[in-house]
This record gives sequence, C-alpha cells and structure tokens, in this order.
Amino acid sequence: MEFYESEHTKFMRELFAKRPELIEKQKEARAIWWDKQVDREALKRFKENKVPQNGYVYFSWPGKEGEQ
Repeated sequence: MEFYESEHTKFMRELFAKRPELIEKQKEARAIWWDKQVDREALKRFKENKVPQNGYVYFSWPGKEGEQ
C-alpha cells in the first residue's frame, strides 16, 4: 500500500538530499528559539505581575480619564 506524501514533504526530502548541510543549520536555528530550559519560578513571577489590559488598546473612548 502506498502512503500519501505532501508536496512540502517531498520538497524537503529532496532539498535535504541535495544539501545535507542544511540539516545541521536547521538544528542550530531551532536551538535559538526552542529546546530551552524553562525557569519556572521566573515564569510564575512574570504571570503574577502582569498588568490587566483594556479590551481594545488602539482606541480611547470619549470621556475616559486622561483624555484631552
């Protein structure tokens, strides 16, 4: 039985076959944003100290405090 393979998967498979050095570059790039240890205490403090935001921040309703 033959399985479906998307165009994107085929493209990536062919690209990595032609340029195997991209696999290492992909891993390096991923490590910039992902695969990090999370400081759970700092994350907890960050969430606790979050300031509530108004529903729509790009527009001020007339009569609100601080308007001219």
